[in-house]
Amino acid sequence: MVAVAHLCLDMQKLFAPEGPWPTPWMERALPNVTAVSAAFGAATVFTRFIPARHPDEEIGTWRGYYQRWSGLTLEKMDTRLLDLVPGLAALTPPAQVVDKWRFSAFSAPGLAPLLNGSGTDTLVITGAETDMCVLSTVTDAVDRGYRVLLVADAVCSSSDEGHEAALAIYRRRFSRQIETLTTTELMERRAEGAL
Repeated sequence: MVAVAHLCLDMQKLFAPEGPWPTPWMERALPNVTAVSAAFGAATVFTRFIPARHPDEEIGTWRGYYQRWSGLTLEKMDTRLLDLVPGLAALTPPAQVVDKWRFSAFSAPGLAPLLNGSGTDTLVITGAETDMCVLSTVTDAVDRGYRVLLVADAVCSSSDEGHEAALAIYRRRFSRQIETLTTTELMERRAEGAL
């Protein structure tokens, strides 16, 4: 039997259009993300990207990253920016939240045990950003053997070019491991019992 989980990446105030790391497409994708999240209910897992406390606590290129964005480290930022956007925050519980410190959702210590504990073999992916955290997560998911369904109208980016390039990679280079579909197509499959 197929066990499906919905993994929604980093739909936080931090990345909202008015946030310090704005993702302009978030508002356009949010109704679809909300619909998928509500449909999957307790099978939805939201991730939150948590910045470093201080650049010196990081390693390698992450140290330089947080030196560049030092105002968005935990010691300086308004931590309310880490919250999910309001429409999604209202879905927890039953949806769960895991925190991560890197791009991939699988960097969250609690994610693998949560998915393994429910016997998940299929991941529905939504969220931000198509060409960063989503990209890192779906490639990790493929490496771990998950069937991946990427909801193309429920992902967003701060870069139109990056968004389109990532979707092209998913569709052309990873078409055997990553299936792209729309929110409507996903909901139709659920209604037919195909998920």
